[in-house]
Amino acid sequence: MNAQQHLLLADDDQALSELLQQYLQREGYRVDCVSRGDAVAQQLATQSYDLLILDIMMPGRQGLDVLQDLRHSGTHTPVIMLTARGDDTDRIVGLELGADDYLPKPCNPRELSARIKAVLRRPQHKTSNESIQIGQLHIDRARHRVSYQNELLNLTQTEFDLILSLAQAGDRLLSKNELSLSVLNRPLEAYDRSIDMHISNLRKKLQKAGADQPIETVRGLGYRLLTGELE
Repeated sequence: MNAQQHLLLADDDQALSELLQQYLQREGYRVDCVSRGDAVAQQLATQSYDLLILDIMMPGRQGLDVLQDLRHSGTHTPVIMLTARGDDTDRIVGLELGADDYLPKPCNPRELSARIKAVLRRPQHKTSNESIQIGQLHIDRARHRVSYQNELLNLTQTEFDLILSLAQAGDRLLSKNELSLSVLNRPLEAYDRSIDMHISNLRKKLQKAGADQPIETVRGLGYRLLTGELE
C-alpha cells in the first residue's frame, strides 16, 4: 500500500475520529481530520486527497451537501459516506449524489480500512491505453473519459468503471455480484443497492447526452449494455 495515500476524515464525533485516524495511520495512510462540513472545502483548497470519508450529520454543513458541491464542481475524488445504521434513505441519496461507497456507523475500523483499500485499488486495473468505441459511445481508458455523440459525460470513478465493465462484456449479461466484484472490489451484500444506484446515475447521464435506454435491467439477474441502442 502506498504510504503517500492521503485521506480526509470529516466527522464531528471526536472519539470515533481519533480511533479511526490512529488505526488508519497504523495502516500506512496519512489522515487529516475535520469536525465540520464547511471545513472540507477549506481543506480541499490547500490539500490534495486520494479519498474522502464524510459523515452524513455534521455541524456547519451536512455531508450530503458537501458531496453534492464536490460532484457539481467536477471533483471526482472517491468518497465513502458514513451513515446512521439502518437509515437507507441517506445511503440511497448519497449514492445518487455520487458517493462511491458507504458504511453504517458505528463502524469497525478494520472494515473501513477494507472499503478504503477496495476503492483505492480500482484505478490499478485500468492501465491499458486502449479506447473502446461502440456506436456513438467512446471510452478513453487512458484519460478516464467517456463521451456520447462527442459530448463528454461527467462521470464519477465508479460510473466510469461501470460503463467500462458493461462495454467490455458486450451484449453479455453481467450479474450484480459480477459488477460489485469488478467495480466495488467486494462481493454483493444482502440488501445492498449500491450497484443499482450507480447504474441509475449512469443511465441518467447517458440519457441526458442523447442515449435512450442503453442499459437493460434483467430483473433478478443483472444488467447488460444494449449496444444497438448506442448507434
